[in-house]
Amino acid sequence: MAMAETTEIEIIGFSDGTCGPFPCDETRTCGLTECAPSENLVTAFAALKTELQARYPDVTLKLTLLDDEVPPYVIKIVEEHQPPLPIVLINGTLAPVGRISVPLITEHLERRTR
Repeated sequence: MAMAETTEIEIIGFSDGTCGPFPCDETRTCGLTECAPSENLVTAFAALKTELQARYPDVTLKLTLLDDEVPPYVIKIVEEHQPPLPIVLINGTLAPVGRISVPLITEHLERRTR
């Protein structure tokens, strides 16, 4: 997939939060193995970043931690959509993924380039 411009994926959650609602085991469908079995958001973000930037050089990833402060734009998203954590934004738009998952995030990326 070739992207004409940079795409930013932002993952939002807590530093001690999980990467998703499902337990991490050998049947995990997230597409990541480097972070298993930690289920830690920060560890999973690093693995996701490595994987997606290898596939898509025009993609940047940002981790926003809510431990000390919740930015106003996150408050607005939560008020409007009540998304589960971690929240996934692609170019500032909510992607209803609800977990760190290479296949699900890739699906949203490709949908945006069609």
